Amino acid sequence: MRQIKINKLLSFLSVMMVSFSFNACTLIDDKMDTLGDDNALYNEEINKQYSKSETSEAVFLLIDEESIDNGNEPNYFKDSEINDDISEVGLRKILPYFNSKSNKGKQIVLYTGQVGDEGWFAPTYIPSSWSNAGPGSEGSFNYFMAGPGLGHDSTEDYLDKVPGVVPLRATGLKMLIGKTVYAVVYDSDISINYSPLNANLKGENLGVVALTVLDVIERKNGSSSSLPAVIVRIEDASLVATYPLVLFSNAPIPSSSSEPMDIIPPINVPSPKLVTAW
Repeated sequence: MRQIKINKLLSFLSVMMVSFSFNACTLIDDKMDTLGDDNALYNEEINKQYSKSETSEAVFLLIDEESIDNGNEPNYFKDSEINDDISEVGLRKILPYFNSKSNKGKQIVLYTGQVGDEGWFAPTYIPSSWSNAGPGSEGSFNYFMAGPGLGHDSTEDYLDKVPGVVPLRATGLKMLIGKTVYAVVYDSDISINYSPLNANLKGENLGVVALTVLDVIERKNGSSSSLPAVIVRIEDASLVATYPLVLFSNAPIPSSSSEPMDIIPPINVPSPKLVTAW
């Protein structure tokens, strides 16, 4: 009799967990038609508005574990789907989930961290040390090639206290709607120092991804400091890698790790100022 009661309790808890998980997903935003089993469905009109033919450049971004990680909501990626099983300093392979033929063109939801622990970052200019590092003359090229001091043979001489790396909160994220980004994904947190603003970009990488930002929506299923969810379309990273790379030079700079509490996407935002990433 006791075993029957335990089984009933476990069954009840299982149903409650499934119900809670479903409700949490549907709280992301009323704009979402439905998230389905893979959190991938969204309004088709967004895709029409930002068609692939309109893209001719890629915004250089950095993404860390607050947005793409194994086992975390809302996607619960497996280790092998995001190179977590082979992560290393300087890894620049395309993440398998984002390189799958069946997933290219797919829309998914990504979370972007919280105020003070952001998941998306915009380099606003390229340090001269990156340009001088080789193997080429352009710093952004050298970084994506994981040149000397930028990941080659696990060397990280030029990846500490990197100036001009801006953590993106709601306003900055919304400014990227309609833009395709090409990003290096970090296996752990990217840490930011303020006054002066700089980033520690040392650490193992998962590789690269290419995404088009379709929408940025308030998270209603997170904490009081949760940053928005972004709706992205997975692009062909091997193709996007051939696009001219640009910097999000007017990304809004937070004054501190806690201010401003920029968690709700504004109705109106400035246009992004995109400059060539030398």
